[in-house]
Amino acid sequence: MDGAAVKCLAACPAPAKLNVFLHVTGRRADGYHLLQSLFRLIDLADSLDFEVRAGGGVRRVNSVPGLASEDDLVVRAARLLQAETGCRLGADITLDKRLPLGAGLGGGSSDAATTLIALNRLWGTGVARERLAAIGLNLGADVPFFIHGSDALVEGIGEVLTPVSLPTAHFVVLWPGVCVPTGAIFAAPDLTRNSEPIRIADFASRATRNDLQAVACRLYPEVAAAIEWLGQHAPARMTGSGACVFAQVDSATAAADIVAACPQGWRAWHARSLSRHPLHGWLD
Repeated sequence: MDGAAVKCLAACPAPAKLNVFLHVTGRRADGYHLLQSLFRLIDLADSLDFEVRAGGGVRRVNSVPGLASEDDLVVRAARLLQAETGCRLGADITLDKRLPLGAGLGGGSSDAATTLIALNRLWGTGVARERLAAIGLNLGADVPFFIHGSDALVEGIGEVLTPVSLPTAHFVVLWPGVCVPTGAIFAAPDLTRNSEPIRIADFASRATRNDLQAVACRLYPEVAAAIEWLGQHAPARMTGSGACVFAQVDSATAAADIVAACPQGWRAWHARSLSRHPLHGWLD
């Protein structure tokens, strides 16, 4: 399909990710933290619709509680793609926000990545994957992962990706109803910042953790409570900087049983791993 001939794209998925582990291995002189993490794509997702605007304006046409349009990464991503390519087309964007804010699932970054992928196609700008990922890094450290679109060992500030092949897995993802701001976690003085890097060949056999979890649990007791509850069913860990926690389980049936028992006031989902981003082929 000729991207320049398309006028709209509907129901474009922006899948979530889980951090199987997340180690903070250092800090750069400019303050950015150096990370090593194993990212997995899962089938929980936001959804976006895009329609071309001839005048060049970019706007999100629906309201999203807690997320002003001008602060939304989807709007910023669209305008950045315009600036990088000189595109004079615009877009009306509708964001169906299903992933909680401040949940550690990468929702905002995934929304930005889907915006870059979809508008690259819709506007016919023809930017290749590597360059689009470099553009996305300006919006957030997780954006390149979603643009590359497969499970990966992620290093540096998020720009160094090593694809890995992992078996299909079932997860329970639990949200304890709080929003955890990433900045507050990374700014904590007691955050571990000196974890020893793991060789790619060894990560499956090494003890791992989420270095952000202890800080998040101290600042947000709801996260600690969620880990404790989910841990009664399967080994549980926080993803990203929180607030969501997750556990890998043996089957869809096991996941459904845990989800059904979720305490009132929390939300739980059965999530399946994805081998590829649903829009991966749009950049081939």
